Order: sequence, then structure tokens, then C-alpha cells
Amino acid sequence: MIEKQQRIQQEERAVLVGLVQKDQTQEQVDEYLEELAFLAETAGAITVKRFTQKLPHPDSRTFLGKGKLEEIRTYVSSRNIDLLIFDDELSGSQIQNIEKAVGIKTIDRSDLILDIFARRARTAQAKVQVELAQYQYILPRLRGMWSHLERLGGGIGTRGPGETEIETDRRIIREKITLLRKRLKEIDKQAFTQRKDRGEFIRVALVGYTNVGKSTLMNLLTKSEVFAENKLFATLDTTTRKVVFENTPFLLSDTVGFIRKLPHHLVESFKSTLDEVREADILLHVVDISHPQHEEQIGVVNKTLQEIKAFEKPILTIFNKVDQYEEKNFDEWLGDDVKKEILRELHEKWDNLTEGNSIFVSATERQNIEELRTRILQKVRDLYHIRYPYRSEHLY
Repeated sequence: MIEKQQRIQQEERAVLVGLVQKDQTQEQVDEYLEELAFLAETAGAITVKRFTQKLPHPDSRTFLGKGKLEEIRTYVSSRNIDLLIFDDELSGSQIQNIEKAVGIKTIDRSDLILDIFARRARTAQAKVQVELAQYQYILPRLRGMWSHLERLGGGIGTRGPGETEIETDRRIIREKITLLRKRLKEIDKQAFTQRKDRGEFIRVALVGYTNVGKSTLMNLLTKSEVFAENKLFATLDTTTRKVVFENTPFLLSDTVGFIRKLPHHLVESFKSTLDEVREADILLHVVDISHPQHEEQIGVVNKTLQEIKAFEKPILTIFNKVDQYEEKNFDEWLGDDVKKEILRELHEKWDNLTEGNSIFVSATERQNIEELRTRILQKVRDLYHIRYPYRSEHLY
């Protein structure tokens, strides 16, 4: 019988590893490791040290060079380190070779994200989606991860090493994947029926990078309590509420956040959750303007929207956390006129790039929220006029 992957234990001490490849800068990789540290914290691990190495491409056997691996081995052997986390995806054989060289449990970014998703899954749909993604991740890595799983004691499959046992586990995992896909189709069918039963309402969906404040905005706009936390992937399940602005009703959904290097099998497993985005009439793309890599995050979200064929919908870009942007970028010696000029140029830049479809707010400080409501209302009413002209005249 297959058991679920053992999750990261609370308060494990972790070392992070990133590779600076030919198309990257040291600054970029440092920022990626900052995000990886936040992911590790969300999963319950403490980051103790970070290592980077410049290589034109990863080593096929050990991902890193021998010298860097020896440096990491020397460091972890002299300290109480439990876990090595790589920012890039590793093959099963790479994991096995790294663990032999360094002597501690090794995981990659995809495995870490799967661990967080497993912790955050609440509904039957999310649990099935995560379990399916876990098995899809494990299957191609089974041979290389064999000793790793054996040592964990909570791994997938029987514990004795050997070709027969591995082949048996492969067959069992494939059967499990087939069963989970069948179960997910049944859940998807029920979810599709529920969405159809919502009637002729305009549907609006909040999208964006993880931890940009979507759930906080959802709470403000709907006056309901949706779980919001300063951690990555605070919510996995789509929450939909009926909202009425000035006698105009519409449906507002909060969706799972996107992230750089989101594992492909996770995107595949969560396609039913992303249906809420695909089937929405209007997208509210929430951006953390205070984040130093917010432009790259916008690119990640736009790319994902393109992949799920949702990028051509009407989009209002909401630049959230403008209060934190000012705190980070304005010092006490900066004059008010200079501050206003900087903000004016920032607004102009994004107004041009979004063709007038942007707005700056602070959800926590309630800044510009009434203007945001007005902008959303106008977009919703415009669509009602086009889609349901016989009905729109009764809305306001």
C-alpha cells in the first residue's frame, strides 16, 4: 500500500542552494533564494545558510560542481542541519548523488511547494489535486529516490530496495494516478454543475502572484472573512462570493496564487481550480508594488494566464501595498513635492502599459478602496450592457 510522502517536520534547519546560470545574474538568484527561504518558512523550516555557484549549466550527475558540494558537506557536517533545499528541479539520480555526497536529506523547489500545498489543502478537491501532483512528481524519480524514501520511513511503497520492489511500486503508483484522475474528473463535473447553477451573473476573479494581498482585498470587497495570512499559498481553494455594488450584483472569486517555477504537474492537477479564472468575465490582477521583483511577478502571472488561455479577458491591474512601497522608497529627507512626482511618474508608467486599466491601493490601510469599487463596478456594468442588455437597465 502506498503511503503519502513524509512532510517537512516543524523547525527543521535548512540550507538553501541556487545556481547562477549563463542567462541569470547573482542578484536574480539571490532574490530567488529569498523567495525560497519564504517557502521554507511557510513549510515550517528555518533557513540557516545559503549557497550559490556560477555554472553555465547544471551538472547532470550532481547539479553542482564537486568543489561546491564538498564546501556544503563540510558546512552541514559541522552543524545541526536537517535539510538541503535546491531552488531548481532535480532528477531522482541527482537527489541520490547529492545525498551521498552531503549526507543529509535533499529536496528541490517543486517538492517544497508540494509539501506546502499538502499542508494547505482543505477541501476534497484540493486534497485529490495535491495527491495526484505528488505521485506525478515521485514516479519519474522513484529509482533515484529509493534510498531517500527508505531512510525517511514514511515514503511511498514498500521499504526493501531492489528492482522488483521498484517495479511493483511503479505499477501501484500508476494505478493510483489513474484512480485519482478519475476521482478528480467526478469532482470537476460537480464543480462545473455548481458554476452553471450560478445564473446570469458577471463573474470576476482575483488573480496574482502568491502573497500579494488577494484574500485581504476579497475580504474588503465582499465584507466576508476569507483566510488571509502573510505566508505563501495561504489559500488553495477558490472562494466565490456574491457581491452587490449599487444594486449591481456579480460573483467575485479569490483564486490560488501563482509563483515562479510552479511545477508543471501541479498546474495540470489544479486545472479545475484554474477553471474559475478561465471562465471569469473580468480579471483583477493584484500586484505587490512594494516587492522589488514585482515586474517579474507580473510576467509570471501573465505567462500563466496565457498558458490557460485567459490572458485576453478584460483585466484591471491593482497595485496593492502602495503604503509599503512608500515606506521602502521614501526617506524622511525626501520632500513632499518629490514624493508626489515619483508617484505621478509611477502611475503614468503603468497607466500607459495597461492602457488605463490600473489602480493603486493599500488593502490594509484602506487607501483608494472606494475608487477601486467604482472601477470594478464600471467594468461589470459595461459587460452587463453587452451581454445581457435586456437585464442591465434594471440593475441601477
